[in-house]
Amino acid sequence: MTTNKAEQVRRRRVFYIPGYDPIPPRRYRELYRKESVRQAKISGYQIEINGKKSGTGPFGWHVQAEIEGGSVDADVDVLVWSDIVRTSMSNTILATYLQMLRTAWIYIATGTLRRLMRLRKGPVIAALYPVGMLFLQLLLAILVGVAIIKGLGVAASLIPIGDAAKAWIITPLTFVAGAWGGERIMNWFRAQDGRFYTYYLVHNFTFSAKLGGANPPELEARMRAFADLIADALTQDLDEVLVVGHSSGAHLAVSVLADLLRSGRVPPDGPALGFLTLGHVVPMVSFLPQAHRLRADLRYLSTSDDLAWIDVSAPGDGCSFAMCDPVSVSGVAPQGKKWPLVFSAAFTQTLSPERWAELRWRFFRLHFQYLCAFDRPGDYDYFRITAGPQTLAARYAGRAASGSRIDKPVSKYRSVAAR
Repeated sequence: MTTNKAEQVRRRRVFYIPGYDPIPPRRYRELYRKESVRQAKISGYQIEINGKKSGTGPFGWHVQAEIEGGSVDADVDVLVWSDIVRTSMSNTILATYLQMLRTAWIYIATGTLRRLMRLRKGPVIAALYPVGMLFLQLLLAILVGVAIIKGLGVAASLIPIGDAAKAWIITPLTFVAGAWGGERIMNWFRAQDGRFYTYYLVHNFTFSAKLGGANPPELEARMRAFADLIADALTQDLDEVLVVGHSSGAHLAVSVLADLLRSGRVPPDGPALGFLTLGHVVPMVSFLPQAHRLRADLRYLSTSDDLAWIDVSAPGDGCSFAMCDPVSVSGVAPQGKKWPLVFSAAFTQTLSPERWAELRWRFFRLHFQYLCAFDRPGDYDYFRITAGPQTLAARYAGRAASGSRIDKPVSKYRSVAAR
């Protein structure tokens, strides 16, 4: 077992926790494969996914790299919860509208939406966008239905049949046709949600809000199993165990690590423990009234000497609470707070003007940029972090937090114990 945590990394285990995503985790393997090749070509190092990972995780891959003069082997494990996401999205159109109304009421009635608006506009707009889109889709469906009814009514008036026949046969048929046309419009929009993301966002926010910020039992079970994998890795002959949480996966990772530390399963003489959060949306959950567990976990991790916690986001990512210290804005920063170190991936600087112009309005693609190649890389490089020869702590030792970060307490709900 590695006892010198400052030693150069040769063997690493990476535990990746994705956000709310219905697509199976192989997408992350292929994204890593494609983007690591691009970054290696740009930055002048070698990296490849080669063979199967070691270990017993449900899904992952093995990485071999030659970076910064060091040879590194890394195994990547993914917390699989895409099936839970798909189940939460398997609702009828009517049920989705009801979910939207209920979720909007939760965020508005608790004062959470008003508080979130004090942070970043981007994710608040992302939260309001599906509300507007669902109402627009409903309006278009109604207009199409009315147009069909009126058009068929005019056509029926030209048919030489009696008024009774029109009243009992033609008129009901026109209303049926109008309803059918409206339904087709609604179904078309749902089928095209890969372009509009309306239903996806409603289900995403509903998943966070339906229990007031608490995790559903089936997800907690996956988190416990994943924590067991991490605990096992911390007893192995490794130089670093790195936990990465992206988007809503960031707040899940906070709780997984807090549970590990509280239970004493992080050995003091084990591998270095690094924690990287990317494009987090923590306030969407931690600001809710029942998020006692998450707030307690944020508070607990923020003073730990047993890990290094780096938080990376970018103002150009409109789907995250960029540059918001998740502990401080949640109102649970204790005396002696150390973590996270918050800094920006600075998309406008680390992407060329041409690449930035290409991606600027592709909001969901930008939200995944942290996992992708930069054509003008700065000191953030996902592949150097996950497959390079330095621990996360060593890589950012002495790195100052971004001066533009938001670290004032904003949340109305700050309790860390259920009542």
